[in-house]
Amino acid sequence: MTLPPPRKRGTVRPGALITPLRKLGEIRRAQAITTYGVGSVIAVDNESFVIAGLDTWDISRTRTLWEPRLTRVTGVHEFKLPPAVDPEDARDGVRAARFPQLYSCPECRELQYYSKFNPPKGKAVCGACERDLVPSRFVMACVNGHLDDFPYWKWVHRSSSYGPGEDGSAGRCGGKLRLRAEGSTASLRGVVIGCTCGAKEVSMEGAFRSQALRDLGIRCTGRRPWLKDAPAQQCGEPPRTLQRGSSTVWYPVVQSALSIPPWSDGVLKALGSHWSNIQDGTEADIRTYLRMVKFEEKNPGLTVDDAVAAVLRVRRAEAELPADQHPTLSARDLLYQEEYRTLQRECPERGRDDLQDFVCEPPSGDRTPDGIGQVMLVKRVREIRALHSFTRVEEPAVGDTASSSRRAALALRKPDWLPAIEVSGEGVFVRLDPERLAFWEQRPQSQERAERVRRNHEALLRERYANSDRPVPPSPVSPRYLAVHTLAHLLINEWSLDGGYPAASLRERLYIGDDMAGFLIYTATSDSAGSLGGIVAQGEPERLPSSLESALLRASWCSNDPLCSEAAASGAGSINLAACHACVLLPETSCETNNAFLDRVALVGTPDGVVPGLLT
Repeated sequence: MTLPPPRKRGTVRPGALITPLRKLGEIRRAQAITTYGVGSVIAVDNESFVIAGLDTWDISRTRTLWEPRLTRVTGVHEFKLPPAVDPEDARDGVRAARFPQLYSCPECRELQYYSKFNPPKGKAVCGACERDLVPSRFVMACVNGHLDDFPYWKWVHRSSSYGPGEDGSAGRCGGKLRLRAEGSTASLRGVVIGCTCGAKEVSMEGAFRSQALRDLGIRCTGRRPWLKDAPAQQCGEPPRTLQRGSSTVWYPVVQSALSIPPWSDGVLKALGSHWSNIQDGTEADIRTYLRMVKFEEKNPGLTVDDAVAAVLRVRRAEAELPADQHPTLSARDLLYQEEYRTLQRECPERGRDDLQDFVCEPPSGDRTPDGIGQVMLVKRVREIRALHSFTRVEEPAVGDTASSSRRAALALRKPDWLPAIEVSGEGVFVRLDPERLAFWEQRPQSQERAERVRRNHEALLRERYANSDRPVPPSPVSPRYLAVHTLAHLLINEWSLDGGYPAASLRERLYIGDDMAGFLIYTATSDSAGSLGGIVAQGEPERLPSSLESALLRASWCSNDPLCSEAAASGAGSINLAACHACVLLPETSCETNNAFLDRVALVGTPDGVVPGLLT
């Protein structure tokens, strides 16, 4: 991760020395998607930076990931692995820009722009005191994704006669800002801002109120410091004060897809870089092109005939897509329906491991637990996860899969690629018994509990869309959703205990709809915890019934009962019922919906039997 090169005027003389880019630190490739992606704020030693836009990244040495199903959802042509750190130099490809610009010195207590401290090159120290500088703890952001320094000058001079300040650190008074941390309390009351002009000192107490800045006449500046040379945008949203290191500063919007037949064929992976040149060609044109690029020479073991056959399989599969049959479904919904149908069919292992990314087989037996309609062992699966955009202040509303104007862009111009990672592992697919599920979800008690959650979720969506012209999306909550989702959580917790997996290394993929009621539990990490080889064993007939019985037994009682089981609402936004950290909730990396839409009563019922459970 490196700072962008300084802008220079004129031309570089032949033979002149060019200052190499400064290397700031290292992040893992997965972190460039989930933690420190474009627009996020990262602390490096005593400095702070924002990850720059994709149009500044150096991807000349990165590998292309091929997943055409995901391109339909994201609207880009290809995916690129985030650049790896090169230990020999600083050309790691990921750029960063200094943010926030305001720093303070713990010795002289001055609060001003970083450059005004006259720090020596490559060191964030005060030029006068030679003490390490401290980046501003507070920033200003809005729900449209804009980000800027906190307006300290306006905060201090809120009641003065000087009027609005010229920038965040100085104004018409001509004074200099001072920051003092009293240390007498850990609250914001102990952070005091003053000015040498004589204005009364004020603390940061109250700065985090939702309307605190708006009440002072402070408006969003529309700045996007992660995008080089980006003009400020007009924005009518009220700005909010945030902690620089808070998770609310950056919420990633990640899209993912499983590699399923025929796209999981290893031949197609070899064709990925050539796909745009052959996807619409005739058989003769494809053969001519592949011979011209020496396909067989560059891919030992593969032939041109193999490649042509793979292209034809893809064309047949795409011709069978049910888009016309489901005109109201989004591209993401269609993607999930394709996976749901594929997971129910046997796809045995054939030939070389590196030429097959998807292996799915039934268990070696016919015994399935009551309430379970089908179990499939996914012995090999590959997932592509791409960073699509991000939000600030408010995380994307659960169930809102529509394109949102509040999602911030990753580049100044729409990119034709997105950063992505691939995860290979294994899993177990479980489909609920459709007849038993249909009977249970029609019962009044089941519908009443789901209706409570649905009303709360719709209220949350209406609040999120209050200032938007777009229609409020419908809530996906139903009795089926609560049952399928909660069962996935219970099995992840049980398999974590029984199989030795950390819960965070397992992940759910929910398939819920009018004609879908199942889930895939699979390894979610690319490290050693994701390759222990024990998840598939959990789906075998001799283990699944006992693990399911144990999971339901644990769910029948919670250490927080009766408060948990009798709760009228729980969780953020009140979109859970009987679910808490002692019984159902998972690490958020394991859950598709950030631990929303859960109710263990939907599966085990209430102790008095008034509310029936699906699996009791």
